[in-house]
Amino acid sequence: MSWIVTGMGAVASIGGSADEIFASLTEGRSGLAKLRGYDRSRFRASVAYEIDDRPAPGVDEPLRATRWLEQAVAAAVADAGIGEDLSGVPVLVGTTLRELRSVELSWRDGIPFDARDLHFGTMLRRRFGAADTHTVANACSASLYTLALGADLLELGVADTVVVAGVDTITESTYGLLDRCYPEAPDRVRPFDRARRGMLQGEGAVAVVLRRESDGPEAGGRIHARVRGVAVNCDAHHPSAPEAKNITAAIQEAHERAGVRPADIDVVMLHGTGTPLNDEAESAALSSVFAGLDQSPYMTAIKSMTGHTAGASGLHSLVAAVDVMRTGIVPPTVNLDDPVAAVAGFRLVRGAAERPRQPLRLAQIDSFGFGGLNAVAIVEKAGTAGEFAESAAPDGDEEGAGQ
Repeated sequence: MSWIVTGMGAVASIGGSADEIFASLTEGRSGLAKLRGYDRSRFRASVAYEIDDRPAPGVDEPLRATRWLEQAVAAAVADAGIGEDLSGVPVLVGTTLRELRSVELSWRDGIPFDARDLHFGTMLRRRFGAADTHTVANACSASLYTLALGADLLELGVADTVVVAGVDTITESTYGLLDRCYPEAPDRVRPFDRARRGMLQGEGAVAVVLRRESDGPEAGGRIHARVRGVAVNCDAHHPSAPEAKNITAAIQEAHERAGVRPADIDVVMLHGTGTPLNDEAESAALSSVFAGLDQSPYMTAIKSMTGHTAGASGLHSLVAAVDVMRTGIVPPTVNLDDPVAAVAGFRLVRGAAERPRQPLRLAQIDSFGFGGLNAVAIVEKAGTAGEFAESAAPDGDEEGAGQ
């Protein structure tokens, strides 16, 4: 079974819509800037990928994450043509920090907010009438976990339409914690580069509307892409260090669920955090999965421009992948000037965007979180269904594309 994406909405430091974000990505434009909401003298690092929507420099306000989530969901349902009445539609939200920044502002600065607004469901019920909302706090892979849960709801017949979303903001406490994790303060996100210093956070929200392919889009709607398969695992290998073999297992299971082989993948949206442990584990897993191919898929890491948007990052990469396949343009990984040896032989797009001659029909999205929370999605360009059927399964295996 496969599922169709009929609506998309997103906001990040590099754009207020999915179209604006993709335009920034293809131009190699980064959202990196000096910290706006915090006292920079408290930290070694002084930059991040923030959304510039505060009332004034150095002045912060609560519920910014909720505001972005509302914006992304509204854009996605409008794009899907389903209207804003979500009373019968499950809404699944992936996040890492929820509204922790609002708690910080209340506790330290006495800035008031209604504690009921800590739950995203409060806004979703007020704005969209949503009665069935769930928040998944699964670290940096949270939004792809919600994608897997949404697909399960559709496959089980629990719902005909699901809104899947992700959102995260930068909190002062988390920024300070990460600021002390690295020998040198990061100055930017440099995935797979020898000069990488570590991860920097980004802000944003993203939402997609998902339906069963057999049901088709709503009347007058369109199909952006087809989700062929999603795989998740949690190995609890280490609180923060990923394990390459379990990332490999997640990728292989995603391929199996999608009914495709490694050679079918045209582009990989890398997790690409710019931390040595994450980069090494991901590159080792990809080397294992794509071993023996004459050429690897094209690969890019958009966190080099958006920063690490944490719980929203997986769906941010998925929405970008949809536009990659639609336009045939692969954005570059910026700040990748001196690749580490582990990615030798990978077709990493860097320097400037590329427009490959061959069609880009199948994308792999990687998303990995603390605690060994691994998630991988396989997404197909709209209009190419069935083109991978012959290569879907090993000889003698007639299992279908979905599980």
